Amino acid sequence: MEASSVSSTLFQQLNFRGERQKVISSNIANINTPNYKTQDLVFEDELKNSSFNNTLQLKQTDSKHISSISSLSNFSNPKLVQVQGLEEQNDGNNVNLDSQMSEQSKNKIIFDAIQSSIKRDSKLFRSVIESSSKN
Repeated sequence: MEASSVSSTLFQQLNFRGERQKVISSNIANINTPNYKTQDLVFEDELKNSSFNNTLQLKQTDSKHISSISSLSNFSNPKLVQVQGLEEQNDGNNVNLDSQMSEQSKNKIIFDAIQSSIKRDSKLFRSVIESSSKN
């Protein structure tokens, strides 16, 4: 996988996590709205269910190593969907505060990790450029 492809994937994931945070916040804000249905962005489920044509074959020197990495360049935009199978309250609302707070925390941790990775990559790139300009 090329560096630009990895960076592009990181930025896609960062955007996805930001948008997902908005959806989760909206769910929490509507916890007392009658007939409101919990929503989510579908990204990872589509990723797991999709078959990618482009794969990067890696040299596998140990049986525990990953044998290939799927290319993410074929992936489409995330979709807003209603979450099915949740227990509804008497007013028809199905938002579970504990579940949404947990999802919000997980999403923020992933967002922060991706952001940190992008910063680290940009610092490395900057140092390579600065060191090559000194020669």
